[in-house]
Amino acid sequence: MSTISSDGACRRVGAVDVEMDVNATAAALAVPIDDVEKVSRLAGDRPSAPLPAKADVPALLDRLAVPPADAAEILSAWPDAESPHWTPELRWLLDRSTALVRADLGGSSWLSPGPELPRERGPAWRHLYVYAYLALVDVTLQYHLDHAIPETVSWATLADLGRNLAVDRRMHGEGWPVMQAWLTLHTRGAVYELGRLQAHRGGATIDLHVPDAGPLTPAAVTASLEAARAFFPRHFPDEQYADFSCGSWLLDPQLREYLPEESNIIRFQRRFELEPYEAPEGLDCDVEVLRFGFRSLTTSLDQLPRDTVLRRALIDHLQAGRHWQWRRGRFPIERTSSV
Repeated sequence: MSTISSDGACRRVGAVDVEMDVNATAAALAVPIDDVEKVSRLAGDRPSAPLPAKADVPALLDRLAVPPADAAEILSAWPDAESPHWTPELRWLLDRSTALVRADLGGSSWLSPGPELPRERGPAWRHLYVYAYLALVDVTLQYHLDHAIPETVSWATLADLGRNLAVDRRMHGEGWPVMQAWLTLHTRGAVYELGRLQAHRGGATIDLHVPDAGPLTPAAVTASLEAARAFFPRHFPDEQYADFSCGSWLLDPQLREYLPEESNIIRFQRRFELEPYEAPEGLDCDVEVLRFGFRSLTTSLDQLPRDTVLRRALIDHLQAGRHWQWRRGRFPIERTSSV
């Protein structure tokens, strides 16, 4: 059980046996007190999940496409009882973060697993939410099994961990605060990788995501859409969807000023009927373009690579004092027209 009592103490009894003051815990983790209280509130007394046996971890990390450099760090700071990398506060956060994500198994909304940590303090701090992900793999696989989801889809979906760790390394850690929330969608059974696209269930529509996985060819997109059309009625028959939807800078019609009509991105755009533009709250599309287009948030525009038509367009638009837009669009699931 883990709670914050009226005297301000945060207590966990069971897998992690520790008693601590919430203020001291927040200070030790270098995070706001509200974040510690939120984790405790969302996790409550709910069960966590055990980490896999360390001997099984190298094979698991390989199956999850974790790059060798990250796999080595993860193993070097494995949270054994005698590990010097893990303070009581970190162990508490790992246990309760795992519990709060597990408690929302089957949920489909964005969910932060916990506060953003000072990752420069070492591999345990850097990869705490990766350890939580690994603890939840068996929970997720059982959820998939309960829905008769093929193992090939399960492992393709869960291997997005490795893809995100590789991107985070390219971004020198700048991308992880978004990724740690994004990856809870996978462990809760909300997102499925079906070929070139990831399909996100649980809302009013099937939301489409475009992973960093090569060209966005019309044939690959069509194959993913066909897979999704069959996948959700088969594995989630109680959920009814009429439309596919997507929210992305890739749908910004301003890209048509720069890209050929037969480019993959413009052909992807033509599938969608755009909703009226509204600036998304808390999201700066210019930042997202830098995140996804260049995998850098801090490099100056004149230092960014101009090696593709798309990248030149993204830079020129911003250098002209203009802004990119995050647009949403949708189209009927049963639409079969070509692009």
